[in-house]
Amino acid sequence: MDRPPGLSVRLKLTLSYAGFLVLAGVLLLGLWVVFLQFFSDAPIMKDAKLGILGAFAPGRSSTQQAFGQVATVMLAFLLVFGLLGGWLLAGRMLAPLARITDATRMAAHGSLSHRVRLAGRRDEFRELADAFDTMLARLETQVAEQQRFAANASHELRTPLAITQALLDVAHNDPSRSTGELVERLHFVNTRAIDLTEALLLLSRADQRSFTREHLDLSLLAEEATETLLPLAEKRGLTIETSGDIAPANGSPALLLQMTTNLVHNAIVHNLPDQGTVWVTTSVRPKTVVLTVENTGKKFAASVVATLVEPFHRGTERVRTDHAGVGLGLAIVKSIAEAHDGTLTLTPRADGGLRITVRLPAAPPHTDR
Repeated sequence: MDRPPGLSVRLKLTLSYAGFLVLAGVLLLGLWVVFLQFFSDAPIMKDAKLGILGAFAPGRSSTQQAFGQVATVMLAFLLVFGLLGGWLLAGRMLAPLARITDATRMAAHGSLSHRVRLAGRRDEFRELADAFDTMLARLETQVAEQQRFAANASHELRTPLAITQALLDVAHNDPSRSTGELVERLHFVNTRAIDLTEALLLLSRADQRSFTREHLDLSLLAEEATETLLPLAEKRGLTIETSGDIAPANGSPALLLQMTTNLVHNAIVHNLPDQGTVWVTTSVRPKTVVLTVENTGKKFAASVVATLVEPFHRGTERVRTDHAGVGLGLAIVKSIAEAHDGTLTLTPRADGGLRITVRLPAAPPHTDR
């Protein structure tokens, strides 16, 4: 914003300190004069009264004139002392603000690693510095995540395009080759690219919170997702167990269904090769509704689990199968949960597999009129 130049805060504080001291001196002299009015009969008060009045009435005695000069010198001293002292005090008091300003300028030029780290006991400036450091840390983390996301997205999008180009080059160099296999592989690669694009659009939609909230039952969405993916679980020899209570919430049915479907699909795909189990439960707390999806599978270290929600990160090797995801499943789940003011928690199970918990704000039970 283009603003006209003005006085600095330090100069304003300096003038305020000096003006306050001079005003205090004038008030002190005024009170002294008023005090003399009530005790004018005392001899010492008579002499003092004459001295005070001499400061404002020329032609009086030399003693009276001397008193007036002394009063003038005292007021001038208070003014100079107030200006110098106020300037130094204002500079000392505003030093933390100057450090915060420098950090802000550095952040504006792209340096997000700098921190104010203001030492000392807690006060208004230190609370501001701590809040600013926290904001910088979050910005730095988000920028790093966005950079990794952009790099991974570019790689993921480039891969199907490169494969398509290679297949087309083969067809061009060998016209006599059968096109059936080529068309099938192109169809598979194109489907993967479409799935990736749709996942990116869904992730963007959740991050922007561009959806309408409706009253819904999270347990019904869990049942729908489970029924949809039941054939996939049976094909892999897995068992899905569902249980829980009615879980009323407010949100987008489409996004929350996608979130639940991603969780169940993730639990099925990343499971034991055979005889595995998936547990889907819903529960209600005083202020939240909880969706929990657990699965058997290989054991995960806590450090690995913490990175599973990053975009394009997979807990297993990047093996392309007919049901392999694009690496955005849990990232989308996290974005949808946060867009609904909820939280996502991943916990490794002691026997292997994961326990994924989504907590959303509870809504009052819906009543039809």
